[in-house]
Amino acid sequence: MDHGHIGEFCALGAAVSWAMALVLLKRAGETVSPLALNLFKNTLALVLLAATLVLIPGTINTLRSCSTRDLGILCFSGVIGIAVADTLFLESLRRLGVGFIAVVECTYSPFVLLFSALLLAEPLTLSHYIGMSIIVTGVLIASRHPPPKGRTHAEIVIGFLLGAGSMALMSYGIVLVKPVLDERGFPLIAATTIRLAAGTVPLALLAWASPKRREYFAVFRYKPNWKWMVPGSILGTYIAMIFWVAGFKYADAAVAGIINQTSIIFALLLATIFLKEHLTRRKLLAIALAAFGVITVTLRLFD
Repeated sequence: MDHGHIGEFCALGAAVSWAMALVLLKRAGETVSPLALNLFKNTLALVLLAATLVLIPGTINTLRSCSTRDLGILCFSGVIGIAVADTLFLESLRRLGVGFIAVVECTYSPFVLLFSALLLAEPLTLSHYIGMSIIVTGVLIASRHPPPKGRTHAEIVIGFLLGAGSMALMSYGIVLVKPVLDERGFPLIAATTIRLAAGTVPLALLAWASPKRREYFAVFRYKPNWKWMVPGSILGTYIAMIFWVAGFKYADAAVAGIINQTSIIFALLLATIFLKEHLTRRKLLAIALAAFGVITVTLRLFD
């Protein structure tokens, strides 16, 4: 098996892992607050990443030689891209469900392109503008969908805004560290660990300072909902990330990106089977438009 096939397999693994994590985190979020769930999944993934780093030769020496500036960028990126963005995402997931959140996730690519143009001076083409417009149209169609049982239309709109905000912050945080990874060759796994640590510490401090700190830290004591929280955290914040990195390392970036976006299909199927979410025509249309928009942006169909 050559590197191209390995990369495609890993990209598909990332899509499937994230889709499974969405279903599990949705179930966990029914009984745990977004902040507590974010703190739990990040802490668990941080322990696993730290253990992984120990097994990678030369990692400690690399970390010792990195500049204060690079560390600062990675830490700031972790605070906004993990502490804030992930908390907003989990709240959006709680309000919307997996089917709708799959549409919201498609706004990630346009935000990456936007911040790449603003921060890295990467040019935007006609395909970028057309693709972003198609994705936004899909999101707007989905936002007009009748709300799930127990939710008002206003809650759905707020959920979409929170989700889009999380994608914007996540995109900004990732684009911000691109020069650190590309130009200065910082190891990706090490950088991810630092970002995750920087994103976890503020959550822990916020939880400790809150009057609800007993509730927040109670997630670390075994409860029945660990059957959703533990595998969801491992799949979504550890395994999916490693597959994602390997996919972009061993496959063409455009191919890996498109395969990653198939997570929305897996997420819809899993949500329909396990969460009994209705797969309506409007939702399918929104997903199809959003997916086509991502393909348009990635393959530059109109350039």
